[in-house]
Amino acid sequence: MAATIKECLELQLLEVEMLFSMFPKKGEINLCDEDAVPGMQRYLRNSEGALPRQLEYSVAIDVGESKAKVVLQVLLPHMYPHVAPQLFARSDALNRQQQLQLNTHLTSHISSLDSGELCICAAVQWVKENSLPYLQNSEIASESTLKEEVFKETFHRMWIYSHHIYRQELRKKIFDCAKKLNLTGFCLTGKPGVICAEGIRENCEEFWRVIRYPSWKHISCKHVESIETEGNIDSLRLFRTFEDLQFQAHGDYGLRNDYHMDLGQFLEFLKQHQCGHIFQILFGVKGKLSD
Repeated sequence: MAATIKECLELQLLEVEMLFSMFPKKGEINLCDEDAVPGMQRYLRNSEGALPRQLEYSVAIDVGESKAKVVLQVLLPHMYPHVAPQLFARSDALNRQQQLQLNTHLTSHISSLDSGELCICAAVQWVKENSLPYLQNSEIASESTLKEEVFKETFHRMWIYSHHIYRQELRKKIFDCAKKLNLTGFCLTGKPGVICAEGIRENCEEFWRVIRYPSWKHISCKHVESIETEGNIDSLRLFRTFEDLQFQAHGDYGLRNDYHMDLGQFLEFLKQHQCGHIFQILFGVKGKLSD
């Protein structure tokens, strides 16, 4: 198995080198983790240690003469190309439905290729050759929408529940993403873990996609509040910033797997922010305040 993984990692490195030669300009290819490639190279020299991180990167693709870009996000399982890659194409010029259609057709195309073969270059070429109709449809739809509703937006508030949130790396990802997308709310660290993210709908949906991508087990979006508005969405926010919540643990165990949050304090926090009703949605029971 280790030899097979090594062969796959060698192919992945060859393919990403090929992509860098195809896209030499700065910013065209972005590695999500700068140490991913060196980590793979170290593993190939000495495979006795733990597996390196999965290779994750994005490719910015110019489409036709529209000057629009479609970004192809790539996550490679260790056994790729013998296991299918995770691909997601996105563009600021596409709405949610158009983006979904584009990705559905991209997935169908990749599935039609020979299994066990490298396919990221083929995916890039397909996106380059097939994205233009979606972008043109988006421009027509945008012009029509602007005539009818110029400033209408949808405000979202997502309530996300996890069995636990401990790892510093995961918490950093949550806070960095919330800041980038101009979201307010909070992340409750410990067991259980709770995240509230509020802002423009598209930003909330991107946040949800990013934090659970490629796979975060024991996480679910329990409830979504959605309000359509033509005004400033900031007036709808319940939180001024994206807060780091840590309440006193039962038993004074410290930040370990038995670090249970004081849910009474959490309920009090929710009521202070006019959202105490969420407690029952998250946990299925009515809460009681701490003494």
